Amino acid sequence: MSLDAAALRDLTTALSDRLYLQVAGWHLYLGDAGLAEALAIECSARLDQGAGIAARQALEALQVPMGGGSTKLPLARLIPAVQLHDLEEILEEYCR
Repeated sequence: MSLDAAALRDLTTALSDRLYLQVAGWHLYLGDAGLAEALAIECSARLDQGAGIAARQALEALQVPMGGGSTKLPLARLIPAVQLHDLEEILEEYCR
């Protein structure tokens, strides 16, 4: 299942404003980090598997460059656990 362009933009906006990375107590929202659209695309490709699976797989698939790109970590390792629940809630709307 893939979203049309308008729905993908809406999903990107929702992710931009609600989800964040947490590093050393600092919150960096995905929109500010430039990761919201990439996560929206990853999630969109997996929506047919349900919100929970789509969220987990997308967070693991999206590799975030660290230290100038010399190291990459899955986004799943950079967001707090509560953010996974928030992502699942956002995706529920698109799985219908």
